[in-house]
Amino acid sequence: MAYPGGPPGGYQQYPGGAPPPQYGAPPPGGQPGYAGGYQQPGYGGQPGYGAAPGFASAPGYGPPPGVDPNVYQWFIAVDRDRSGKISATELQQALTNSNWSHFNDETCRLMIGMFDRDQSGQIDLNEFQALWTYIQQWKGVFDRYDQDRSGLIEARELHTAFSQMGYNVSQSFIGIVVVKFDRAARRGLKFDDFIQSCVMLKNLTDQFRARDTAMTGRIQVSYEDFMCMVLLNKPS
Repeated sequence: MAYPGGPPGGYQQYPGGAPPPQYGAPPPGGQPGYAGGYQQPGYGGQPGYGAAPGFASAPGYGPPPGVDPNVYQWFIAVDRDRSGKISATELQQALTNSNWSHFNDETCRLMIGMFDRDQSGQIDLNEFQALWTYIQQWKGVFDRYDQDRSGLIEARELHTAFSQMGYNVSQSFIGIVVVKFDRAARRGLKFDDFIQSCVMLKNLTDQFRARDTAMTGRIQVSYEDFMCMVLLNKPS
């Protein structure tokens, strides 16, 4: 039984031990050029992704060695309580979709948890730099599959995206994903919902694969093990 493959070409492993881009990460062919910049293109006349209104770069004394200056300025602007770390709430207030709606809190908690190496519930500057690169890579993937530039990944586009990521799933499954993650009831996924659905698919695939020791594509699980799989896939 073959599972979706290893890290796609063209994406380096994230710094500091952050998750490598494999099952739940951008496939080959994601648009280049997003990893370093903060001025992101929108869809026609729509506002772009990125900073929420009022989150201009704050003045600073320069970044530490190895930190992108733009990332450093952005970190200062987002870290409103000047704690030196960013919480899920601060991240949510700083990130917007194409229609200026803030990222949902589940996606923000999920991303904080992925890059929070010390399990503090917050991320420091280096962890934030890895997270920002991750978001920019996903932005390129989202743009690639949002073929009609609606600002949403609709069911047909989502099926294409999952298929090209290596997931062999049915249209019925796609319909369930859209119902689950379409918080705006627009028959499609906004950028934050798209990220969360892809990470969910990666996590569940990883858990399934760990139990499929014979690589048959089938497993037997106890009720408690199944419940653990579900609970571990929820943002903390």
